[in-house]
Amino acid sequence: MARAQNTYSRIIAWMKIILPLTALGLLSTLFLFSRTVDPTQSVPSAQIDLEQRAQDLGATNPRFAGVTKEGDEIHFAAVMARPDRETPEHLIADDITAQLRLSSGTVIDITSANAEMQQGNMTASLMGRVHIATSNGFVIDTERLNTRLDEIYAETPGQVAATGPLGEVTAGRMLLRNNSESATPELLFTDGVKLIYRPGETGE
Repeated sequence: MARAQNTYSRIIAWMKIILPLTALGLLSTLFLFSRTVDPTQSVPSAQIDLEQRAQDLGATNPRFAGVTKEGDEIHFAAVMARPDRETPEHLIADDITAQLRLSSGTVIDITSANAEMQQGNMTASLMGRVHIATSNGFVIDTERLNTRLDEIYAETPGQVAATGPLGEVTAGRMLLRNNSESATPELLFTDGVKLIYRPGETGE
């Protein structure tokens, strides 16, 4: 019995020496193979101009919605909007989607690449690949559309191309507004209107 106890004691004594030495060996190996750290180098970070970010104030996915006195709904949204640095009330927006829900039941969907909005007089100028589609069959393309955000009003200062129930239309100007006599929206094409009448498309 005494011999077994002496053997056990010797094993414990050796273990107290071997285990710390093994641990030191492992730590030395880790330090030898680890990457050398240069304390003078800065921590890696993304190349972001923080000063520029601070100046470029803006909003992501801004939305505007309103109802005119005639009961027409106006919805306006953008992917990004930011104020002009010189005129804060002047907003610049990208990737525009707008929708007009007229009280008569007609729905007008509008998209464009950019827009400039004046908050003071509630106007917006849509620019770049302006596309208009109405629920009563008109599809209109132009490069600029001037609109209001507090009433049904939109006009194209330049040429417009459209397809509709009567065929294909090209004109120097298009105007969407409320008729002052009937108080209902009307779509007008003016300034050198050309119509290619396609009776097959009207169902006749």
